[in-house]
Amino acid sequence: MALIKSISGIRGTIGGAQGESLSPVDVVKFTSAFGQLLKSKTDLKKVIIGRDARISGELISGLVAYSLRSLGLDVVDLGLSTTPTVELAVTHEQAAGGVIITASHNPGQWNALKLLNHQGEFISAEDGAEVLRLADSRDVKFAEPKKLGTYSRIDDYIDRHIDMILQLPLVDVEAIRNRNFRVVIDCVNSTGGIAVPKLLQALGVGKIEELYCEPNGIFPHNPEPLPENLTHIAGVLEDGNFDLGLVVDPDVDRLAIYNEDGSPFGEEYTLVAVADYILLHAQGNTVSNLSSTRALRDITQKHGGEYFASAVGEVNVVEKMKAVNAVIGGEGNGGVIYPDFHYGRDALVGIALFLSHLANFGKSVSFLRSKYPNYYLSKNKIELTPDIDVDNILVQIKDRYHKMPVNTVDGVKIDFENEWVHLRKSNTEPIIRIYTESDSQATADHLAAKIISDIKEIVSP
Repeated sequence: MALIKSISGIRGTIGGAQGESLSPVDVVKFTSAFGQLLKSKTDLKKVIIGRDARISGELISGLVAYSLRSLGLDVVDLGLSTTPTVELAVTHEQAAGGVIITASHNPGQWNALKLLNHQGEFISAEDGAEVLRLADSRDVKFAEPKKLGTYSRIDDYIDRHIDMILQLPLVDVEAIRNRNFRVVIDCVNSTGGIAVPKLLQALGVGKIEELYCEPNGIFPHNPEPLPENLTHIAGVLEDGNFDLGLVVDPDVDRLAIYNEDGSPFGEEYTLVAVADYILLHAQGNTVSNLSSTRALRDITQKHGGEYFASAVGEVNVVEKMKAVNAVIGGEGNGGVIYPDFHYGRDALVGIALFLSHLANFGKSVSFLRSKYPNYYLSKNKIELTPDIDVDNILVQIKDRYHKMPVNTVDGVKIDFENEWVHLRKSNTEPIIRIYTESDSQATADHLAAKIISDIKEIVSP
């Protein structure tokens, strides 16, 4: 069992001891602390909540709502929703903040509280630290009976979200409709099963084949949208009856695309393709995190813009995007952030922009992919045990490769001539992530194996 507190929120497994899992006591404690933080920052009383479809979501949502109301805050519950939908609702409803009940790509035994500020963006590291302090203090003050907060529901915010997407100038509904796309979707039996079919219908997609679109929270495969988990949709596409495949994670902030032949477009290239489309119409800068492909840098420079890298984590990407006035950004895990819409990863706007790009491109998905630089990532991880000193590992790796350019903004990133490696402790799981990229898969894998060997030497000299 695990309970992880980070800038990504409060995340844990369901079932187990208080303080060692996301127990009901912990949900109330951390939600109450967050509510107290909101009250200290604004006079606004409204808080938006929403959840993905995982089985524990309804129970946790109830605990969140009651905790916030006990502080005198008014709860607006979107029910089954998506992370970007809740983000949009916070600003459009002029709320003090929001809570999204979702563990994103984690398996079904996990759930989490994602915490949003009044701008519908993830709270800062400083505010996150204050939530943790309040949770362990006696500084949370609850309301008297006559001052308890209210509860209300809005059940159509996904529809409103889609309507907003359709109004974006670069979403070319006419071009998409004219292409009469045939699309297969995998929504992992979560809220994407509500949102994605509605979006595709509104965009005029000709044929939609739905895989796992029943929002019952019973994930048919590991919900992280990686090729090893997506063999079903790949097999359907291999028959040649569809133009492309689209996959989202349980809270619909990550988008994976599949070519017409069942091969993956590459999760790193979701952002690259969308950025290419945006940069065709609006020259400017781009941002992704340190673990993302160099292809975004190449595409940005091709269009005359400048590329910037941020620390891993959506809040860090957004901060950098604002600082450099980026026109598009996101993360290489399929997370697209389009600031003309809102500062949050949004698979729905990613789908609309990608289909607009593909429709205007006029050829196949695989041909579009062939237009981008070929880089190959190797993503690996090492499980952490309590006796492993992660900071010492990172210092020693940095020292071993001190002759190469090293970036320590977030873990350790080492740049070689034709490849790079990035090591960092995960914010969401008890692991060290090791990402390598090169111009061949074999080289990327070899570099990863070398770094893993280095780490094993350090841990067991």
